[in-house]
Amino acid sequence: MTFTTRGRLLACAASALVATGASAETITIATVNNGDMIRMQGLASAFTDAHPDIELEWVTLEENVLRQRVTQDVATKGGQFDVMTIGTYEVPIWSAQDWLVPLDGMPEGYDADDILPAISAGLTTDGTLYAAPFYGESSMVMYRKDLIEAAGLEMPDAPTWDQIREAAAAMTDKDAGVFGICLRGKAGWGENMAFLSAMANSYGARWFDMDWNAQFDTPEWKATLTDYLDLMTNYGPPGSSSNGFNENLALFQQGKCGMWIDATVAASFVTNPTDSTVADQVGFALAPDKGLGKRGNWLWAWNLAIPAGSEKVDAAKAFVAWATSQDYTALVAENEGWANVPPGTRSSLYENQDYLDAAPFAQMTLESINAADPQNPTVDPVPYVGVQFVAIPEFQGIGTAVGQQFAAALAGQISADEALANAQALTTREMKRSGYQD
Repeated sequence: MTFTTRGRLLACAASALVATGASAETITIATVNNGDMIRMQGLASAFTDAHPDIELEWVTLEENVLRQRVTQDVATKGGQFDVMTIGTYEVPIWSAQDWLVPLDGMPEGYDADDILPAISAGLTTDGTLYAAPFYGESSMVMYRKDLIEAAGLEMPDAPTWDQIREAAAAMTDKDAGVFGICLRGKAGWGENMAFLSAMANSYGARWFDMDWNAQFDTPEWKATLTDYLDLMTNYGPPGSSSNGFNENLALFQQGKCGMWIDATVAASFVTNPTDSTVADQVGFALAPDKGLGKRGNWLWAWNLAIPAGSEKVDAAKAFVAWATSQDYTALVAENEGWANVPPGTRSSLYENQDYLDAAPFAQMTLESINAADPQNPTVDPVPYVGVQFVAIPEFQGIGTAVGQQFAAALAGQISADEALANAQALTTREMKRSGYQD
């Protein structure tokens, strides 16, 4: 039976139930205003047709506003929302505070075991899933095949940082306005520090040791920052300390970047001929490593979770199960095409030949996600969970402050040694103030 046929039958059943006078329960869903979530709202009639006893009320917000609103509500158990869109960063913190409803006892057929292990690990506390992933991502190398070939080089599927530097040098032609590499430079825990934290993991660096001592005074962090600044200063575009995801995306689409190491979800943007002047010349590789067993890639997912303050848990759980199910993926494919289905969450998607044919970057995306381990993100042991972030409440402030120091070093305002010393001091101060150390 096709999804469309099933939907018609469910709609008929819904009409029959409504005719008997059954009352509907309204659940309020807080979500982010990105394209995938807007698409979900547009397709939500398939859910309400199948669940005539549930009505949906949407609160759609810009990302920063969403974070503020849902954090306030979940912390106070205010009950304003029944379903929240939250990131991988929040899940381990909030579940430890008993702010989220465990997602056990999901409806029959949900198949939680189909969720990619790397994604589910970041959403699981003590063996229990606390959020269901809507879409997931890692990071990888996107590169110009034509420039690599012209330079007489080959990009391996699993490059080292030394190979990345060699390729960046060979592809740079500043007179032609082509820069060998584009990386995030804009300050922020989710901007330059997302990239640099992942890169640092591959260099053997950590944010903290097992006693929560800051580690920016170590040789591993000095090597990380020194090599990053060397790459960007010699082979990156001017003004790179102001460049984040969107700015680098535009540069790559305009043919100005030989390589870009960033989110796997960008692959569909750089290979879309409507937007990208180099769409037919893009290759993909895993994020680089230093031979220490960790790659410089991150892990992220946008997820649906139920706050502990909700009084409509069963209805909320039914919606979460629908929106993150295999059937929802099929619904998007039927209406929007396979290239537009939410990526990076389920193993079955990467076994679907229709999707693999529509998304030439699918296999590298999967390998990148699988290379990240939020439970063991670094070479040496750490007391925290998270790959490109540290899953403690204080990290947003600390991460952004450290990012400002590293952006200043990239802009030439301070040296690498000064940036690292400042990062060490401010992180140590905040961790003591927050009670992690005496």
